[in-house]
Amino acid sequence: MEAVILAAGYATRLYPLTENTPKPLLNIGDKPIIQHIIKNLEGIKGLNKVYVVTNDKFENHFNQWLKSFDARIPIEIISDGTASNDDRLGALGDIHYTINKQRIDDDILVVAGDNLFEMSLEDAHNYFKKKKSSVVVLYDVGDLTLARQYGIVEVGANNLVVNFEEKPNSPKSTLASTGIYIFPRKTIELIRKYIAQGNNPDKTGSFIEWLHKRENVHSYITDKEWYDIGSIEQLTKADKYYRGK
Repeated sequence: MEAVILAAGYATRLYPLTENTPKPLLNIGDKPIIQHIIKNLEGIKGLNKVYVVTNDKFENHFNQWLKSFDARIPIEIISDGTASNDDRLGALGDIHYTINKQRIDDDILVVAGDNLFEMSLEDAHNYFKKKKSSVVVLYDVGDLTLARQYGIVEVGANNLVVNFEEKPNSPKSTLASTGIYIFPRKTIELIRKYIAQGNNPDKTGSFIEWLHKRENVHSYITDKEWYDIGSIEQLTKADKYYRGK
């Protein structure tokens, strides 16, 4: 299995904090967000490599960080070649770019680089191996009004995804995507097909909505702490939680 950490966004909503620092390198507790993610990834047996896909603006920031980070698994920094929020490839676009550039032909675990979560990625990976299908990790935000801020998933029998909608006005559930996805090797060709058809590359959730109509996509629901660092408020809340630990 290979892992891809999505870190090519420009996080304009967090300016000025992220004007000259990529969001995944902001400190939460005693270390950058990305190090919390990598520590969790280290628990997965059979994980060969982690690719951190960023952009031209922040590539050097990540290279400098990696020089001082004692990683237990191989990590490679990749730039997607973009230079501003206006020409970004989007989340699915960056996954597709990394697959092609690195010639990945393996199962892939994708993690949004601005997420913090207590859930064990090893447990999610074991669930993936049991189901032998694509998996999206979900968290119940417990409130329909709050659900409007997230990618919301409707789950049917056997935890199968039956609907995925980004920031819906009328949410069908309160199960939010955490930005963690696991794709089997066979799905790589469907990612290429999705992009080739000219579909929206900006949100991975748009791909999941397209994918579940073509093959089974299972949900893995966690009740562990999860923070989507999309605002100063969430950043402060997460920092307080991790410092408390």
